[in-house]
Amino acid sequence: MLKIGVIGTPGGWSSEKLADTVARLTGFRLLIDLQQVVFDFSQSKAMYKETNLFELDAMIIKKVGARYSPDLLDRLESLRFLYARGIKMFSSPEKILRVLDRLSCTVTLQINQIPMPKTVITEDIQGAIHTVEAYGDAIFKPLYSTKAKGMIVIQNGSNVREQVEEFQKTNPIMYIQKRIDHKGKDLGISFLNGNYLATYARCSDGSSWNTTTRSGGKYEPYEPSAEAIALAKRAQDLFNLDFTCVDVAETDQGPVVFEVSAFGGFKGLETACHIDAAEKFTEYVIREISK
Repeated sequence: MLKIGVIGTPGGWSSEKLADTVARLTGFRLLIDLQQVVFDFSQSKAMYKETNLFELDAMIIKKVGARYSPDLLDRLESLRFLYARGIKMFSSPEKILRVLDRLSCTVTLQINQIPMPKTVITEDIQGAIHTVEAYGDAIFKPLYSTKAKGMIVIQNGSNVREQVEEFQKTNPIMYIQKRIDHKGKDLGISFLNGNYLATYARCSDGSSWNTTTRSGGKYEPYEPSAEAIALAKRAQDLFNLDFTCVDVAETDQGPVVFEVSAFGGFKGLETACHIDAAEKFTEYVIREISK
């Protein structure tokens, strides 16, 4: 019996689904909450309750915390020790580290000339104000967030300084993007082992500037252009994750990339495309560790 642990969030839909799928296909179920792991580097032990993680055949990393924050980088560093000692992980901690931070991901995409919305990074209040004036509509994004949490739109107007100062209280390094016309939808273009899997669209219900499901957006099936798929493939190739989703918008000027996901989404693929990504991912992992 293969012993594959799932690193995730107990009670979280995608984490529980993945752990259930691993149990169905292998007969072994272990959903690991990293908050409860004791890493003993001197003895090469990583204890989760009664299980030494070094005894597992592999681990699938679905989530490293319920809330995105810099703390997750430290959790990934601890996992990197296990990975260096020979524990197979999907995706590896080193690969996830490069995309978890929005700025790190953006720098890699920009160095490799991946088309993105216009983006400015600054800690300077006046520089941020000038950016809003230049963009007209600007989206201010935390460096660590998902599903648009903490993001705000600031429009050029009389109270720009107050809004910028308020945002910077919790976001010293400000990540600012020009708001683009994505025609009410953005795309999740998904890949497994670098191979195109499927695409779903997140469609706005018109009540919010963003398309996330927490703001009323709905998942729908979608067939993107060949150009959009090719661009997403170029973007994800830079990180070589085992399973990922590239957030893309199709604009009048061509497709642009928002980000490459550290963990990829199961819900959109299942709801819109009727694809069980948890099963496909687990089958892939089993094949890899059985070679």
